[in-house]
Amino acid sequence: MSVVSMKELLEAGVHFGHRTRRWNPKMRPFIFTERSGVHIIDLQQTMLRLNEYAALVRDLVAKGGTILFVGTKRQAQATVRQEAERAQMPYINERWLGGTLTNWVTIKQRIDHLLQLERRMDAGEFNVLSKKERLTIQREIDKLNRRIGGLKTMSRLPNMVFIVDTNIEDLAVTEANKLKIPVMAMVDTNSNPDLVDYVIPSNDDAIRAVKLIVSIIADAAEEGVRIREVDMVDTGQVTQADLEAMEQYLGPSTLAKLQTVEEEEFDEGEMLAEDESSDEESIYEEDEDEGDGDDFDEGDDESAEDEELTPESAD
Repeated sequence: MSVVSMKELLEAGVHFGHRTRRWNPKMRPFIFTERSGVHIIDLQQTMLRLNEYAALVRDLVAKGGTILFVGTKRQAQATVRQEAERAQMPYINERWLGGTLTNWVTIKQRIDHLLQLERRMDAGEFNVLSKKERLTIQREIDKLNRRIGGLKTMSRLPNMVFIVDTNIEDLAVTEANKLKIPVMAMVDTNSNPDLVDYVIPSNDDAIRAVKLIVSIIADAAEEGVRIREVDMVDTGQVTQADLEAMEQYLGPSTLAKLQTVEEEEFDEGEMLAEDESSDEESIYEEDEDEGDGDDFDEGDDESAEDEELTPESAD
């Protein structure tokens, strides 16, 4: 099933590239024509690749993978945050910190520090401090949230990085390539497609184009999350500890469904135990009844034989 139509791509302006004098010759295979000094992107390729890559993202997430959404340019910031949060995926929509991937251990320590500060703030542990000290801590929390707040749900390196503009996010592309993390990106006519594993030829400057492409990838990731959650329920391998650990990431409906499965399994076990107990009692009672009946029948047979063999009865 197609995830996007040619009409949607045209209406969003995905086909508009940059002026011809600013093009990257390596993008020649993805350019349809030139009009008024502007390159026009081949939307047939864009549509086919989006359909293929959406399925790829869905399957990757369904198997437990993580997609890191990256878009720090003004046109992409709000969309990246909104769509990544909807898909329950990590994101970076402010400045990319050098070493976010290549120095992940240090970044993870900062994330843990942020989470600890937020937990202590919510628990009221800082209430004993002066107003000035609490304000200083709150400012630190706000600063960390701006820089790495979108990474709070990322416990390990991502399985793929999705990037809006590879020229702006050149450092992210470099780090991902160095660690051999696959890169999927919106690539405009002024960019180098050789640095990207999964190229989506697209206008990466127009807000409508960015929103359309990012939402398609987010939809695929969201579908993958749903498939993964259903698989976890069906396999019956979800424990109470798992539920508590996932509570901050899963929605209320999913948690309720998992809890219902646990209760049904518990009730089924109780009913099975009761049935086995009832069967044992029934067997015991039947044995007693059969034993009494046999004794009675044997006695009647012996009495009948005695009557036949006594001389009096013979006379």
